[in-house]
Amino acid sequence: MTKKYLAGLLLLFCLLAFRNHTPDAVPPKIKLSEYGFFEGPMANLKPTDRVFPYELNAPLFTDYAHKSRFIRLPENTTIGYQSNGPLAFPIGTVLIKNFYYPADSRKPTEKRRILETRLLVHEANGWKALPYIWNVDQTDAVLEVAGGRLDISWTQPDGTTQNLNYVVPNMNQCKGCHESELRITPIGPSAKQLNLSGPDGQNQLAGWASAGWLRELPSPTDLPKLADYRNTNLPLADRARAYLDGNCAHCHNPKGPGSTSGLFLDTSETDPAKLGVFKAPIAAGKGAGNLQFSILPGKPESSILVYRMQSLDPGVMMPELGRKMVDQEGVALIRNWIRGMKASE
Repeated sequence: MTKKYLAGLLLLFCLLAFRNHTPDAVPPKIKLSEYGFFEGPMANLKPTDRVFPYELNAPLFTDYAHKSRFIRLPENTTIGYQSNGPLAFPIGTVLIKNFYYPADSRKPTEKRRILETRLLVHEANGWKALPYIWNVDQTDAVLEVAGGRLDISWTQPDGTTQNLNYVVPNMNQCKGCHESELRITPIGPSAKQLNLSGPDGQNQLAGWASAGWLRELPSPTDLPKLADYRNTNLPLADRARAYLDGNCAHCHNPKGPGSTSGLFLDTSETDPAKLGVFKAPIAAGKGAGNLQFSILPGKPESSILVYRMQSLDPGVMMPELGRKMVDQEGVALIRNWIRGMKASE
């Protein structure tokens, strides 16, 4: 049997599963255009009514892909504010994340190719993850529950060409990152991630409150905030902790898939040992690289955290999913942070 035939069978099985085993769920659309998220040519990603964009302070690295994020909020509903974890999105909310590459990274707004759109759909029985792959003509995207691979190339800032066999995760792999207490949950749209100024200069959360989309927003001084780890004017430690929060803490927290490691990388963690300082791995082996501690202050080259971040070995690399390249800037940030640590920290 061909891969296309098998993928078709898997899609049919998933559609039947949604229809037969989740009575409150709405069967997913086969084409992205059927949702009506965007008006005009699909590739322009121009949102329709009740669809609005959002940005994050500390975004997840995904092989240098650019991302365009939106929320579709159902009519006559609002988002509830929460200081910890994702905001309280009403049933019917759809989180929309588009992954694309410009032909030339030095001109990020020109000649982009959208590869995939990932949806998180909030239904009565929980969140559902759906991956859509765009066609070459950039006119639409089709649901591919089995994921896929796409060849992409682009010009890097130094003028060289980068080639990549990009991986679109399947539905189960989406769950691998979005799981909390055995349920799928959003990762990015939390108060600390969303607390930033938009293109118009207005705070993103305050703008949503003014538009009537967000309720119970506290005063600006009471809002949590992650540092933008890309901003070199901010303190190094704040940037490093924000990077680990945005890229690692969705698994490495007491309720996530990485809870058994005892390594917790959320910015709220204050125990140096749980953060990795002089922390021995729970299960030593290939992933530890024969190193003793997750973080050895002053010595990034002897720290498991750095070793796993800069690896491309599937049995070693962290994060385990979502990348086939090393985030060179991210690794450099964490290396510099560890290098500056004192043994007493």
